Amino acid sequence: MHLELTPAQIEYRATVEQFARDEVAPRAAAIDESGSFPLDVIRAAAKRGLLGVTIPKTWGGLGRDYVSYALAIEAIARASATVAVVLSVSNSLVAELIAHVGRAKQRDIWLRRLAAGEAVGAFALSEPDAGTDAANQQTRATKTSGGYRIAGRKVWVANAEAASIAIVFACTRPGLRGQGVTAFLVPMDARGIIRTARADSLGVRGLGCMDLDFDVEVSDDDVLGSVDQGFRLAMWALQGGRVAIAAQALGIGEAALAEAIAYAKARHAFGQPIGNYQAIQWMLADRATELEAARLLTWKAAAAKDQQERCALETSMAKLAASEAAHKAADRAMQILASAGYRRGSVVERLFRDVRATEIYQGTSEAQRLIIAGALLRGA
Repeated sequence: MHLELTPAQIEYRATVEQFARDEVAPRAAAIDESGSFPLDVIRAAAKRGLLGVTIPKTWGGLGRDYVSYALAIEAIARASATVAVVLSVSNSLVAELIAHVGRAKQRDIWLRRLAAGEAVGAFALSEPDAGTDAANQQTRATKTSGGYRIAGRKVWVANAEAASIAIVFACTRPGLRGQGVTAFLVPMDARGIIRTARADSLGVRGLGCMDLDFDVEVSDDDVLGSVDQGFRLAMWALQGGRVAIAAQALGIGEAALAEAIAYAKARHAFGQPIGNYQAIQWMLADRATELEAARLLTWKAAAAKDQQERCALETSMAKLAASEAAHKAADRAMQILASAGYRRGSVVERLFRDVRATEIYQGTSEAQRLIIAGALLRGA
């Protein structure tokens, strides 16, 4: 049993960490403060292959393994949670799904553009009444002579502000829930799409989340995969997405822990650094242990994603463990820094807001527990 990273993975992580320090971290506070989509940073990331990490080189990607991808997202998230999520959506939920089931023409049109940062992808699954119950799709795709008419509303669509292409899930056989959903590749410049900005969010500000109203015509060539098989594809994509969110959570948690350690060394109370006190030491020790355990689960899930068609158990465990460990790390960092962390504009305050989303998007913690329990009860 080998738990060590390969030399190639270590080298790749170091290059991404350098980029994160030099170009992402200096922009993180401004992205959060303005709430503006960081298109300049995303284009800089694209130049380093970060929008096509696992996409085969044939289509302009780096062709790297999923553990390397998880390492990259974690490194970026330590600098900016927002940038990490933008990259994960375009990679895991859009480009990888097109590479997995797209027709040759769909791959030729979109994969190189996505990997090069010439296009940004969005994943339009959630609806007002289809969040955790994602099979309850109310958006309808009605067959026409040359394709489909898609009509409905999607909410909280990350990257939608800057997206060139969206994978849109719509009901094609009403009453069949997940067995009657189809995925479509919809260019975002198509007539009949209305983008509406979401109300401001607590954290990961600048994610470009919008609500999308569709009354749009698409052709049969825009069907992604097979008709009525879209829900299965969404669940496949979310396996990779949950590895990425686990990695994002680890990055946030590590950043929070680093802030807490630095403050514990520098802050003096009653004549000595507060890090000398057992109460502080135990908070640091517990958080470091939980994050390290979650990291191993994340690496295991990433390896499973490379080797298995179905890895929902591993990816749900990783997302659950990493998001909750990171939340605790940010919470305890806030406690250790006290007023220095609680003030608006501190790094810990931003991390505290950002980390909460990791327990919600791409499946809440409760949804992950349901998936895990279901697998256990089935004997998986």
